[in-house]
Amino acid sequence: MALGWPARLTHGDLILRPLALADRHEWREVRERNADWLHHWEASVPPGPVTSARPASYRALVRRLRTLARDGQAMPFAIEVGGRFVGQVTVNNIVRGSAQFASIGYWIDQAVSGRGLMPRAVALVIDHCFTVAGLHRVEICIRPENTNSLRVVEKLGLREVGYAPRFLHIDGAWRDHRIYAVTVEEVPEGLLARLLSD
Repeated sequence: MALGWPARLTHGDLILRPLALADRHEWREVRERNADWLHHWEASVPPGPVTSARPASYRALVRRLRTLARDGQAMPFAIEVGGRFVGQVTVNNIVRGSAQFASIGYWIDQAVSGRGLMPRAVALVIDHCFTVAGLHRVEICIRPENTNSLRVVEKLGLREVGYAPRFLHIDGAWRDHRIYAVTVEEVPEGLLARLLSD
């Protein structure tokens, strides 16, 4: 398996573990219940030739993510609280060699948002990226209008490093993104420790 994967990360009642085929029913229920809340921030496939960019089913999504994880290009974590599936944090675009870099995307059930779960989950994942997986830099790209995601990086103390016009196709159009990043040198004691000390 790839460096740092599979992994199980915990903090109190919060568990992050590999996304599994067995999550299908809970994943679908949470996604359907939160469709209106999430669709403004979800990547969409731009018009043009048909590609495999959007898996046709949950099974296809998990298979694709497992392949990327096995190849060391991704780490797809399910988020559990109290034994219940509530969201996902995915480390994407892992680049090795001289970069040792990755990006992170995340979403959570609106029913449990605002409780500090996502900042803790992202901090756990970034700490894992820096320690076990040996990465040097992690970035998070967020639409300027996505105040909930911006609050996560604010709580984590990530610095804004750039602005990417028309960066990703989301909700039917090319959307601008603010770019936040952190390097291992900035959090020598770990990002979770820094979050909890504030």
